[in-house]
Amino acid sequence: MGVGGGSNVSAGADSAKAASQGVTHGAFESAEHLQRALAARGYIADEALSISLFLAGKLGRPLLLEGAPGVGKTELAKVVSQLLDTDLIRLQCHEGLDLSQAAYEWNYPRQLLELQAQRGAARGSVAELFTEAYLLRRPLLAAIDPLRTRAPVLLIDELDRADEEFESFLLELLSDFQITIPELGTIRAAFRPLVLLTSNRTREVHDALKRRCLYHWIDYPTVEQEIAILCRKVPGLSEQLGRQIAELMQGLRRVDLYKLPGVAESIDWAEALQQLAVERLDASQVERTAGCFLKHQDDIERLRSGLAQHLLEAAGAG
Repeated sequence: MGVGGGSNVSAGADSAKAASQGVTHGAFESAEHLQRALAARGYIADEALSISLFLAGKLGRPLLLEGAPGVGKTELAKVVSQLLDTDLIRLQCHEGLDLSQAAYEWNYPRQLLELQAQRGAARGSVAELFTEAYLLRRPLLAAIDPLRTRAPVLLIDELDRADEEFESFLLELLSDFQITIPELGTIRAAFRPLVLLTSNRTREVHDALKRRCLYHWIDYPTVEQEIAILCRKVPGLSEQLGRQIAELMQGLRRVDLYKLPGVAESIDWAEALQQLAVERLDASQVERTAGCFLKHQDDIERLRSGLAQHLLEAAGAG
């Protein structure tokens, strides 16, 4: 379907109309319905997050999620793709991420072989080598492929790890859901993907990108929310042990540690305690299993120097 030169590669007027619609068209009746659907899948979202996600789908706008590591930003994209019964396309950002890794690149070895064959047969032209047959689709281009029959969920994960220059490339994608390839033209989405961007806020995301997105900060859960998460994610976990874990985690997050434990660490710890047949926490058990939820030796040493007992006593479990 692609041709050389500056052609406009799109799905036509009908597709442009479809692309202007939100991806959750008809999928959720309301933000409340979405919140219940997420909970049924084991993801506990508060009202504000449910509204932000609902509007991102209905308005066809990207949603930028910021928060500390381990609070459920990436997990949300996974659960939403399951709810929508659609593909999850994930771009994991890192330092040095470039266009060829994120969007597309040309299959140079195959082009070279074809060029050699053309020379041997004295036919063809270089222009014929820059068609969709030789195009390698990376996550961003795959998400707006006009041949798709339904919108995927596109997760641009840990955007703050990428270089600031990479954000400038995203502006066209997030504004018009299209990518311009000089040799082919402009490729537009037939159905807008639901785009979720995450950031741990190791650096500020540029204002130009933020303007194109809805925004939501995901905070650490309350004790009751964390208990609900643990009970859903760790089948068979007693509410008593779940409460002890949640309350101790809440205490740890108020301490000046090198790396605060997130919900992901709470779940890991709960699963570990279950394997060890622990029914009630004491200081020695907390200290022996600290590597499940603390990932820096200085933090572990601080926990073992009396902090564990102090936190348990503060939670009424000492």
